[in-house]
Amino acid sequence: MSDKYFDLHLNGIGYLSRAREVKPKRSNPFLAVDVTAIHGHSDDVQRVRFDAKVAGSEAQKVIRDLMGTINDRDRKVLAAFKLGDLYLDQFTYETGEKAGQTGISLKTRLLRLAWVKVDGEIVYRAPLDAAPAVPDQAEAA
Repeated sequence: MSDKYFDLHLNGIGYLSRAREVKPKRSNPFLAVDVTAIHGHSDDVQRVRFDAKVAGSEAQKVIRDLMGTINDRDRKVLAAFKLGDLYLDQFTYETGEKAGQTGISLKTRLLRLAWVKVDGEIVYRAPLDAAPAVPDQAEAA
């Protein structure tokens, strides 16, 4: 008998930032990136930030290749993405104005990138067989 799973995937577009190699004490290192998804009417764009573990092998290659650009605050890195396995992570702020307060982070896995633009120029486009379904208007962004 095989195991059965139910998938929850999020497709969209958003900005990539804070690409990094995470080295936890009790598990293997992994690549992570923040994805700030944009949604809503173009006159009133809403944003939702996800802390994503980069899971897809092609996505890992792209994020590693663009890590310096993603982390350059003067560059805008926009991507069409597919996220999965969303969950909430509760934490306590340790420093700053919110020290001692509880915070919530949306954690997920970055499964695929359909395309990536840096300052409006396409720098990566997934092969057709690997591209996630994303809204048509995503290409116009």
